[in-house]
Amino acid sequence: MISRLVAPLAGAVLLAAPIATLPAQAPRPATIAGMSTARLERITPIMQGAVDSGTIAGAVVLVLRHGQVVYNRAFGWRDREARIPLRTDALFRIASPTKPITSAAILSLVEEGRVRLGDPVSKWLPGLGTVKVAVKSDTGLALVKLKRAITIRDLLTHSAGISYGTDELVRNAYAAEGLGPKAGYGWYTADKTEPICASMDRIGKLPIVAQPGEAFVYGYNTDILGCVVERVSGTSLADFFATRIFGPLGMKSTWFFPPAGEAGRLAVVYSRTDSGLVRAVPGPMGQGDYIDGPRVSYAGGAGLVASAGDYGRFLQMLANGGTLNGARVLGPRTIQLMTSDHLDSIYSTRGLGFGLGFEILEDPGKAAQFGNPGRFGWGGAYASNYWVDPKDGIVCVFMTQLLPNPGLDLPERLRPLIYQAVLK
Repeated sequence: MISRLVAPLAGAVLLAAPIATLPAQAPRPATIAGMSTARLERITPIMQGAVDSGTIAGAVVLVLRHGQVVYNRAFGWRDREARIPLRTDALFRIASPTKPITSAAILSLVEEGRVRLGDPVSKWLPGLGTVKVAVKSDTGLALVKLKRAITIRDLLTHSAGISYGTDELVRNAYAAEGLGPKAGYGWYTADKTEPICASMDRIGKLPIVAQPGEAFVYGYNTDILGCVVERVSGTSLADFFATRIFGPLGMKSTWFFPPAGEAGRLAVVYSRTDSGLVRAVPGPMGQGDYIDGPRVSYAGGAGLVASAGDYGRFLQMLANGGTLNGARVLGPRTIQLMTSDHLDSIYSTRGLGFGLGFEILEDPGKAAQFGNPGRFGWGGAYASNYWVDPKDGIVCVFMTQLLPNPGLDLPERLRPLIYQAVLK
């Protein structure tokens, strides 16, 4: 059995300060920010058990309450074969948790009056003004015209009808353009030798799978929004993020492509197979090209590498109504709009909605989930997950590297373990 590798519990420190461990001799307080430290310890055996059983190779769990670190632990291995332990400052390929950062970027341009939620995206990507919708017919496939224009809001809510191109009706067309089945599991572009806008422009020549506003279709929507940010701002998405989000928030460990000197912090990707946990293959279906690749495709939908602490800072900004430690990224009313349900039954009838970049808990009873109405969050392809409960002041970041990850339930198991520790 793998020996237990658990970092000491972080104390009640402000998010502004580096995440640090308490001295070994320091007495542990009974509560931190209204949460029981003893009850929070129930997280530890669950996560360590997942490592010991070979469910995951390693994970970082970070929990904040009212901006204070109440739990911050690394479990298992950064590199299991080399026996290198995972640390809380490890880097993770975060995939879809990139999306709300791109949402924040586009909404900052909305706040400046340079973009409107109702603007047609064809204003910046003309091909998306004449795109066709693929539908089944007696002959197998028919292409029909759009009933209305695809808007920025459609892209933010994944209701534009644009998939990742792996659907049966369109997969061959997308593959011919190097997308869909030719892009890993569909969303991967880190190996592309062209900028993201060149890839997204080609979607204008390809069929989409639903009419705008008629269905929730998860796909290249946020990558297209990243291209809009580039064309409106006149700068790369990487530079826009660095100057408008990462710099102000003190996110010093988040990049599309980490500097070569940071490669030693990047956790290894593993895969779950019938025979157990194995080291994932190189390339798009596994380790990716985030260190040694072309480093030119800044994918706003799934391209970032980040530490749990950095991502926690971004989420705390959202929880605070758009500001962190004196740096304001978005206004409070923009955050309110971002975290409101925009899709109603188009997304779900089980007490869940979808806002401008993530899922919203509308009715805990109908959803059968812990949390208050307004809790928001989402997950990613490498099995990382995050959520924010503004009413209770809770931010949770769960980072791991598992691709593919069928049946992994650790994020769902983690949520009640956190809520049961809330005492006031």
